[in-house]
Amino acid sequence: MKILAIETSCDDTAIALVEASGTTSAPKFKVLKSVISSQIEVHRPWGGVVPNLAKREHIKNLPKIFDELKVKGENLKVDAVCVTVGPGLEPALWAGITFAKEIYERLKVENKKLKLIGVNHLEGHLYSFLLSQKTVNSKSKLLITKQTKKPNPIPYPLNPTFPAIALIVSGGHTILLNMQSPIKWKKLGETKDDAVGESFDKVAKMLGFPYPGGPEIQRLAEKGNLNAIRFPRPMIGSKDYNFSYSGLKTSVLYYLRDNPKTKKEDVAASFQEAALDVLVKKTERAAREYGARSIFLSGGVAANKELRRKLQVISQKLQVSFLAPPMNFNTDNAVMIAVAGYMSILRKKNRKFIADGNMGI
Repeated sequence: MKILAIETSCDDTAIALVEASGTTSAPKFKVLKSVISSQIEVHRPWGGVVPNLAKREHIKNLPKIFDELKVKGENLKVDAVCVTVGPGLEPALWAGITFAKEIYERLKVENKKLKLIGVNHLEGHLYSFLLSQKTVNSKSKLLITKQTKKPNPIPYPLNPTFPAIALIVSGGHTILLNMQSPIKWKKLGETKDDAVGESFDKVAKMLGFPYPGGPEIQRLAEKGNLNAIRFPRPMIGSKDYNFSYSGLKTSVLYYLRDNPKTKKEDVAASFQEAALDVLVKKTERAAREYGARSIFLSGGVAANKELRRKLQVISQKLQVSFLAPPMNFNTDNAVMIAVAGYMSILRKKNRKFIADGNMGI
């Protein structure tokens, strides 16, 4: 099955062409083409993404990107058009939905069986573990084992094995899931206020860096002393699996106000250590409690090298698999929407073509 996927949930305009095959327990994907147009320079002067500006840029960029996918003089032949319908910025989502409907009507003339699929953006991030080098074009099956709190030791690393704990971290979301299988999961917890990615951007702004600030925090942290400042670890000791980052962000604000001469590198390193510490500790605890055989990491913050390293260490200690998508599939992209769209087709699941900014998972 050949899938055309469209992603416009925030400030990246993305379209991809992906070949998909297999079942929910043994899916295979081949990325034929992926194009992303970034809007960072448009939003940077405002210190964050402006929804109506994002919509304007999406409307302008979508036809251009779509033309890049087509072979000159030939009609595009696909079996499904998949588009993000939520969560995200609703004006931006509407741009993608409207364009997808237009393309669907145009392509349906030659293919009466063409499918139009609404995709959950968070499921796109979740399923991006299927884009890891261990699974793309792999003949291996996704293994599902009986869930137990005390799993027998297994060799490290392996292909995705269930049950699994999945951590989704981005500018808008911080979510921990218990996956019993590729198509069945339960949300264990999420952020009660700011997402971890948002806190990275806000702290970077406090330190004088432009949007997006996450990469700057990581760069500075590599040069700083992570033990220089003992920032709080909100909710690290709570019995649930929820998160909170507003208090940590405020703590950094007050520290900078009272200690203006502190090295930025030390602030960045200490903040990053506090922020990641909570993610890693709760992920490890969930993996132990639910007898996980794998840990999956996805979302924009999954590009953070230190977070990946810490979770790899934990996975080795627990003797479970660790999977995270390649760097180019961490941030918003249309390939992950194609993957989630294909899994939705296999599950016979579709979503309403209405922009839903608060859609859950």
